[in-house]
Amino acid sequence: MGMLVRAAVLLSPLLFCNAFLNLTGPSELEGVWKGSTILPCAYVPVKDLVQQTLTWTVVHDQSSGTIFRRDDSGDHVLLSEYRGRVSVLKDAPGNVSLHILNLEISDRGTYTCQVTWKASNNTLIAKEITTKVDVVKVAATKPVIRASEPGLTFAPGARTSLTCVASGSPPISYRWFRSGPGGEALLLSSQAKLAWDSLQPSDTGTYFCEAENRVGARAVQQSDAVELTVRESPVTRQPSPEAGRPQPTPRGDVPQRVPTVQVYEVKDHNLRAAASSRCESAGHYEEPICSTENNYVMEHMVNKRSQEISTEKNEYDCVGNTQESVYEVGDTA
Repeated sequence: MGMLVRAAVLLSPLLFCNAFLNLTGPSELEGVWKGSTILPCAYVPVKDLVQQTLTWTVVHDQSSGTIFRRDDSGDHVLLSEYRGRVSVLKDAPGNVSLHILNLEISDRGTYTCQVTWKASNNTLIAKEITTKVDVVKVAATKPVIRASEPGLTFAPGARTSLTCVASGSPPISYRWFRSGPGGEALLLSSQAKLAWDSLQPSDTGTYFCEAENRVGARAVQQSDAVELTVRESPVTRQPSPEAGRPQPTPRGDVPQRVPTVQVYEVKDHNLRAAASSRCESAGHYEEPICSTENNYVMEHMVNKRSQEISTEKNEYDCVGNTQESVYEVGDTA
């Protein structure tokens, strides 16, 4: 009875691990001839289980073998036709997908991913999945044009490039054209990239590209046309050195203040004796008495014209000035 209990205790961790250790990947996959592909194979790492080995095998129509093996000694590519074309990511726990470059038609077949783990009690657990791979030839798709800089308007002297991109079975050949008058097209390049080191206004025009590969009827695919514009940018006036200094206000912008002329009317109030500035004479000769008191009053002239300041009446009616001296001579006899 004790032996059975002990066996159950030892088996329970293994049953638990088996329940969670599952490899995932597609059952079928289609790759493009002369292209690259990834055969997915992954699992969720479990604590206390350490990956011991990883192997990728293939079964072709007429042959089979181990393509790739990873163990404590490192990574090994065992089939010569895959050397330099396959790899598995490192330092990616749980991801053991197989990368294949430059697919050939002979790469068609059934691929098996097998992983072995070692438990803490030194027990080994193994899982595997299979994927059927087909390699097909795909005609080039309609290409798209990608610019190295945002926008297609440039200043003279700028540097830029346009790249023609298409998908399909490589090799894909490209050609660049510039539209001419009457629908004619001028061949510019047989490369995927069309570049300018120093754009000029004469480079302004309509451009398009073509893509073609060796699949099927070798139909040529043409991209949509793009408009490239080269023109001078608006001249920006640079601020002068005087810009930082205070500038006088133009007379036309701000009304100039006109000095206000205060005009006053000066009135001469001459207080004369008897109001007519008469000089009194008392029968005998007396000096003319002219009583004149000059009192000046400043009165503000509002809304009046400037006038000459004059004394309205500044004459003295001095009778004594016009009378002769009269002497009375008494009879002495």
